[in-house]
Formats: sequence, C-alpha cells, structure tokens
Amino acid sequence: MRLPDEMDSPAEINIVPMIDVIFSILAFVIISTLFLTRSEGLPINLPSAKTAEPQQTKQINVTIESDGDVFVDRQPTEVNQLKNSITGLISQNQQGLVIINADKQVAHGHVVRVMDQIRQVPGAQLAIAATKQ
Repeated sequence: MRLPDEMDSPAEINIVPMIDVIFSILAFVIISTLFLTRSEGLPINLPSAKTAEPQQTKQINVTIESDGDVFVDRQPTEVNQLKNSITGLISQNQQGLVIINADKQVAHGHVVRVMDQIRQVPGAQLAIAATKQ
C-alpha cells in the first residue's frame, strides 16, 4: 500500500556501463585485427644488414571477361597491346605481380595468349586468380 506523502524518484538510465562495454568491444576489434595479417612464409629470424632495401612489387590485375574482352587495371586493352600496357605500369628495375582474373567460360587458348604476352614483360611475375572450393 502506498502512502500519499511518499514521492516517486524519477527513473534514470545509467549509460556509463554501456559506454564501458562499447569501449571493450572496440578494444577487442582493434587488437584482433592486428593478428589478421597474411604471413607469406614460415616465421624465422632474419639477419640484419645496413644495405638492406625493401623490394618494390606492383600488383597489376588483368581481367578477361567471358566474351574475351581484356582489361588491365580496369582499362580496356587489346591482347596485342597487353605487353606495352604492362611494361608501362612496371618501371625499370622493378618487379610486378600480374594477376590474371579470367572468367571460367573463356577459351583456354585465349588465356594462354594473354599469359604469353605477360611473360614477355621483364620483371613481371605471373599469378592466376581462383576461388577456393
């Protein structure tokens, strides 16, 4: 039973615990993304050298659509001009990784012609993109 002389205290929402939870989630996301880097080799201790320089590799995407159209970094090109296009993107004394993204409907001979043009470019390393089953 309620007496008429008692006052009700107004309801409050305390947001401090909610802020703490948000900051905890944010810290977890930041720390977990630090471990998402790709490791390209086995973990080893490399020796140090004063004259060591990082190797510059440029990634170039060559796309072959199902109708046979060829694109170099989203720019349309002809198969005959592919060598010149990639040579212009890879500078002197630099390595470049050329990734071929070919539709599965493209004829094998067309992909081989593209690969042949890419292999003629000095400093170009060839890779073929595929999806994991």
